[in-house]
Amino acid sequence: MIALDAYLARIGYDGPRAPTLGTLRAIHALHPRAIPFENLDPWSGRRVDLSPAALERKLVHGRRGGYCYEQNGLLAHALRALGFEVRGLAARVRWSVPEGETRPRSHMLLRVELAEGTYLADVGFGVLAPVAPLRLVHDVEQETPLETFRLRGEDGGQVLEVKSGEAWRALYWFDLTEQLPADYDLFNWWVSTHPGSLFVRSLVVARPTAQGRVTLFDRELTYRRRDGGVEQRTLASAGALRDALEGEFGLDLSGLDGIHEALRRLASPG
Repeated sequence: MIALDAYLARIGYDGPRAPTLGTLRAIHALHPRAIPFENLDPWSGRRVDLSPAALERKLVHGRRGGYCYEQNGLLAHALRALGFEVRGLAARVRWSVPEGETRPRSHMLLRVELAEGTYLADVGFGVLAPVAPLRLVHDVEQETPLETFRLRGEDGGQVLEVKSGEAWRALYWFDLTEQLPADYDLFNWWVSTHPGSLFVRSLVVARPTAQGRVTLFDRELTYRRRDGGVEQRTLASAGALRDALEGEFGLDLSGLDGIHEALRRLASPG
């Protein structure tokens, strides 16, 4: 279990604690704004520990973020402490994946059972994590404060899609097979250590805001507004990268030995 009061203070939630849809929606909206998606640990060669104590120490007290196993792992512990019925699932990512290529089940998301039905919670999909829980129904457009999503059935499971202009783009495919902590330990080891993993090769940081989304991919800092506007700039120094990580994303880097040198190498490739 995690320290629930500390988690709720971290995300700025002081509302009701009953396991209702309203509570889930409020927490789901606040969590990714307060706790950014980031992969600083696997990117800089550090071990990613998924134990509840480690998640609390890093994401809650340490003012850090994390990637899907950490983000949704922490959320699952918090929701269970509030009395929600939660199961972990695993998805095959399709976003930015070449057509016809099948990826392993490398993404974690959550299934939450409520009186209103089954909902999906996912605060860990980086640049496009929904900012609201989604009901597990097919072929229904579901609006959130930032994007519109839908689920459609495919190959015994479902595909989560996001509306991009007039088109729909797939984020990931998943089914309802429950995943256990041992499963995520295996997934986490591969994603955080394999040289072919995106999270080992590239720095990825993301956070939704009231106006849209801000993301950092290696040296490219991008602001995407709700009205479709995009502003992008390249961060050309370790200082600029650190300022963005601490300022735009609110990350505490004080406990990361050697991070300035890692950022210097990123800013000066070759």
